[in-house]
Amino acid sequence: MRGITKTFPGVTALSEVTLTVRAGEIHAICGENGAGKSTLMKVLSGVHPHGSYEGEIRFEGEPVAFKDINASERHGIVIIHQELALIPFLSIAENIFLGNEQGRRGLIDWPTTLSGAAKLLKRVGLRENPQTPVADIGVGKQQLVEIAKALSKEVRLLILDEPTAALNDEDSATLLALIRELRDQGIACIIISHKLNEIREIADAVTILRDGRTIETLTVRARPEDAAELSEDRIIRGMVGRDLDHRFPDRTEYEGEDAGEIALTVRDWSVRHPVDRTRKVVDGASLTVRRGEIVGIAGLMGAGRTELAMSVFGRSYGIHEGGTVAVGGREVNTATVPAAIAAGIAYVTEDRKQYGLNLIDTIHRNISLASLRGMTRRGAVDEHHERSVAERYRTSMNIKAPTVFEQVGRLSGGNQQKVVLSKWIHADPEVLILDEPTRGIDVGAKYEIYTVIDRLAAQGKAVLFISSELPELLGMCDRIYTMAEGRLTGEVARADATQEVLMRQMTMNRS
Repeated sequence: MRGITKTFPGVTALSEVTLTVRAGEIHAICGENGAGKSTLMKVLSGVHPHGSYEGEIRFEGEPVAFKDINASERHGIVIIHQELALIPFLSIAENIFLGNEQGRRGLIDWPTTLSGAAKLLKRVGLRENPQTPVADIGVGKQQLVEIAKALSKEVRLLILDEPTAALNDEDSATLLALIRELRDQGIACIIISHKLNEIREIADAVTILRDGRTIETLTVRARPEDAAELSEDRIIRGMVGRDLDHRFPDRTEYEGEDAGEIALTVRDWSVRHPVDRTRKVVDGASLTVRRGEIVGIAGLMGAGRTELAMSVFGRSYGIHEGGTVAVGGREVNTATVPAAIAAGIAYVTEDRKQYGLNLIDTIHRNISLASLRGMTRRGAVDEHHERSVAERYRTSMNIKAPTVFEQVGRLSGGNQQKVVLSKWIHADPEVLILDEPTRGIDVGAKYEIYTVIDRLAAQGKAVLFISSELPELLGMCDRIYTMAEGRLTGEVARADATQEVLMRQMTMNRS
């Protein structure tokens, strides 16, 4: 790709970007949210068609001009987006050959479809019946189905956008091993990831983008002497244009008169699965969070962390079996989301695009959603007040958008997350539950969000922090609870917490 320039109304997303990827190479692309990584891949894969950008693309030595994604796939270029494009109620086999059906005279040849799917599943190391509905397998296996789908199209260049963002360590390791196998088979892979440790582990070359421009490309495997160069600090310096001496802000202690008072108490909380009522997803959980305190919850995928958070917040998940919630020492009703908000509880969901935002609406409308009652006059929303509040948060949270009238769906992941946080901060809760608040966000934006979280705790808010990244919990939290199979298995003070201690307790109940 040479001299790629792509503009949107009022924004230059890419400016003279250059990218070279060799056959049989794993090439990582790094950059902050909004740096242009996904836009560049959409240009390459035909999502942004030829004619909507400037510059040249050459593939296998020949100039190419893709009018749509089907045209790029015919050349063997396949992209797997961060949000998986699988239909949950269709089988694995049907998803693999969706749009590429195996048949004759308008009829699907099911024996050919099932045998072909079985061969592809074997190739990606997935031991599942091809007739299994996609809804019945986990996210890690769904990623492997997406790769099998790509292999069915005779892929020569595979693009993966944040492939391990929603995976646990075990599933991530399986996926990375498969990507190495594809490289050894001569398939070139472009991987976009914010997990710098994975980049260092797997990449043969790394291209760094910043503000829509190519900063540099580091070649690693071809020149072993460069391997020492590829430290996380080296990549970060290229991404943000400066050193991040500290990944986490220094904790600012809350010094109010009520410092140390318990703000949130969850006692004997039990929840059953919404479909399989014989299964407890949260089993007798009890925890406390004090004012000005950041308390973490660590656990492997399926441990019940999100289920606990969503069920406490308006019983948004599962069937409540028993237990109580108290805010400020007073038992409160959290049977509905409005009741939970009225009780002073806010919840920043792990899935901001599905549950946290209205992607087709503007920044100012999203920020006001949780506190509309305070913005009304005579039964109607005071739009001037709504805009001024949003403008204040756009500035204070450093939301990168030209105006508060920008559609939220056009923002980068990090800026979308800042809008979600702004929405709940403006609601002025006593307790803020954060579920994977930095998932899919670059290191620069992570630091900004960590700073916001620390500032909230310094103001006396109680913060319950759920994360799959143990270094994040160790860097941010005053105390950490561990969870396994729906039960809280331990509580560790900051001074005593290590990754080894947490992992031991996170696996305590696992068979």
